Amino acid sequence: MTTEHISSHLQRLWSPEVRTLEPYVPGEQPKIDNLLKLNTNESPFPPSPKVAEAIIKVLNEHAEPGNSLRLYPDPDASALKQAIAAQQQLSVEQVFVGNGSDEVLAHIFKAFFIQDKPILYPDISYSFYPVYSQFFNLKVIQVPLADDFSLDVTGYQQPNGGIIFANPNAPTGVFLPLDKIEVILQQNPDSVVVVDEAYVDFGGQSATSLISKYDNLVVCQTTSKSRALAGLRIGMAFAQPHLIAALERVKNSFNSYPMDRLAIAGGVASFEDQAYFEQTCQQTIDNREQLVAQLTELGFEVLPSKANFIFTQHPQYAAMEIAAKLREVGIIVRHFNKPKIHNFLRITIGTTAQQNRLVARLGEIC
Repeated sequence: MTTEHISSHLQRLWSPEVRTLEPYVPGEQPKIDNLLKLNTNESPFPPSPKVAEAIIKVLNEHAEPGNSLRLYPDPDASALKQAIAAQQQLSVEQVFVGNGSDEVLAHIFKAFFIQDKPILYPDISYSFYPVYSQFFNLKVIQVPLADDFSLDVTGYQQPNGGIIFANPNAPTGVFLPLDKIEVILQQNPDSVVVVDEAYVDFGGQSATSLISKYDNLVVCQTTSKSRALAGLRIGMAFAQPHLIAALERVKNSFNSYPMDRLAIAGGVASFEDQAYFEQTCQQTIDNREQLVAQLTELGFEVLPSKANFIFTQHPQYAAMEIAAKLREVGIIVRHFNKPKIHNFLRITIGTTAQQNRLVARLGEIC
């Protein structure tokens, strides 16, 4: 039952703050025959085959299949942290894991951003930031992006209780170089700066290389995109040990067992299969550049993207109308009816065949 269908009489039993919450709206998951789903930035490729093998092995560990599931998992997810640390070239003490990066972000907000001063984030960015800001009753200043949709570092030279931004940004896909991230870090030595890198593996350079240099940096990543594990829910944060300790304190005050046995096993297998990871990331990058070229030929304007999606508009056609016409033929893309970006569409990178189907329909529409 949705909130709008619950009477105010019944809502009297809710906490007062819950009545005013505006929750995050996830990408649509419609049930349509022959659907081409390009709206939620899921990988078009399957995860490493070794992931399924590892999960099956866990299920068959004891005499009876599934018997291991009666036991609690490792609350520290040590094997997963070790695999991630090895792949990221970090120490285990610099790694935090959680049940998807959204949960990790919630812990980050709780651990670092409940301050007297406002937190800063871009006015066009991941829409969970305003949700968590309201959830934790934070003061906020949304810093406008530059005219070219890049992050304007000068906007972060003001008093604050923390800074967070996605890089590459969502939903634009625009990437901020590391030298500009360093400017923000240097100008805010007493604030935690969080770089949310859900899409960094598709051509961006991770800020993890800066962790040893800055004691106020937290980098957040996910396995949902580049490792095709959106259904397994594994998120992580990287920082110096004193910041990881704060996240562990929050986690253990909320849910001591966020990573289940299957997620730990599958995650370890994914991080150990570096060759498959690199292969599918490169294929996504190649497909992205192909799609950009195809849409440009159709007259679309495409922002420079380092993500597994593109952000595009057509100067002669309304984005809402294009999205509606694509839906009629079973193709779903994401439209954000918000200021500054209402005429843009966010389109997830797919396989070559999927993109050809999309481009053919767009050619008919435009």
